[in-house]
Amino acid sequence: MLSPEEISALYLSAKVGLFATLVNLPFAIAVAWILARYEFRFKVFLESLLQLPMILPPVVLGYFLLILFGNRGVIGQFLTEWGIQFAFNWKGAVIASMVVAFPLMVQPIRLSFQLINRQLEQVAQTLGASPIQAFWSISLPLAVPGILIGSILCFSRSLGEFGATITFVGNIPDETRTVPIAIYSLLQQPDGESMAMRLVMLSVLLAFAALVANHIILQRYQQRLTS
Repeated sequence: MLSPEEISALYLSAKVGLFATLVNLPFAIAVAWILARYEFRFKVFLESLLQLPMILPPVVLGYFLLILFGNRGVIGQFLTEWGIQFAFNWKGAVIASMVVAFPLMVQPIRLSFQLINRQLEQVAQTLGASPIQAFWSISLPLAVPGILIGSILCFSRSLGEFGATITFVGNIPDETRTVPIAIYSLLQQPDGESMAMRLVMLSVLLAFAALVANHIILQRYQQRLTS
């Protein structure tokens, strides 16, 4: 049986991962579409910027988030006046997960858009559809496999986020103590190894399930392309 502390960590991780995925999704689709369809002068800079969270140490990302969105941060001090706070609460954990997982979400969606036959969009436009209508009726439905894979990767990465989260929002029980932070905390306790092991096993199972889901989606999508 899971303890209340373990249940709280699992619930908080699921909530953070779900919100991070849902909020990231429209931005990821927009950025993936721009990268897949347009060529512009600073495209290499934008692509490098998107990949930066995958290379930088997560603690560095958390520190930057603290500078920007902390209660006395560049942006956070103005948000605080409106009663909006991200530092040291679960909403900040969502921001940290969004930043870290965003590149993983963009790449499969971008690949899906690149694999779409652009003649289908051109035919739709010759039949009277506007570019926006062609996007909603042709491009977006065909990119669903990439969107699903990107969403799964974003959610899974959010479940495992540690460095940026603990730097930005700390380690507060029932507020910011997600599964990775809970494992770290339990390992610091003399009698916490058994609970930490249970959370570790659950994390491995969730990660494995996400990889299996990605494989199934890719396999079905490849079958559709070859059929």
